[in-house]
Amino acid sequence: MEVSLPLEIDTVKGFLDSREGNALYRLAADASNLGPCLEVGSYCGKSTVYIGSACKLMNNTLFAVDHHRGSEEHQPGEEYHDSDLFDIRSQLMDSFHNFRSNMRAAQLEEHVVPVVAPSAVAARHWNTPLGLVFIDGGHSLQAALTDYRCWARHIVPGGYLAIHDIFPNPQDGGQAPYEIYKLALASAQFELVEIVKTLAILRRVQ
Repeated sequence: MEVSLPLEIDTVKGFLDSREGNALYRLAADASNLGPCLEVGSYCGKSTVYIGSACKLMNNTLFAVDHHRGSEEHQPGEEYHDSDLFDIRSQLMDSFHNFRSNMRAAQLEEHVVPVVAPSAVAARHWNTPLGLVFIDGGHSLQAALTDYRCWARHIVPGGYLAIHDIFPNPQDGGQAPYEIYKLALASAQFELVEIVKTLAILRRVQ
């Protein structure tokens, strides 16, 4: 399937490689036959544009879960801090305004539903079966475990779990996403479909 995006993706702040984004686009289009899609960790919406564009094409919906206060590495003084996203009034990170602007520019507001809340809060009363869950939230072990435990159970059989920033070698990057990737495989509920750069794609088999 040819990837068709409604705006220049490089104008959207984020850390998703284009090959990974294209893989998510195709995955979301495939998963749309099974149920809505959900991502954890939208930031300014780069992955949201890829997944949401596929959902728009397939007349599906993407739920975009993010508290928009930034992960640990986005805070002042940390490696990935972006001062443009720091709200002087609240003295907090706030990526939501940027996110909404990007959704409007991408003409995705009727297909992307922002859920502005921590992952565990958003999942507390969740009952909707999902065709795809994409995890790219906080990279502490606790945050990654929370995202996996909250959302993987809602994926329907045949649906997909995608996890970003998989680094088997600790020297290449943080290990929390890799740990939940191993946990998913060890559960026997998921099988590996493919790995695209640092994006692991798994299918729920039971």
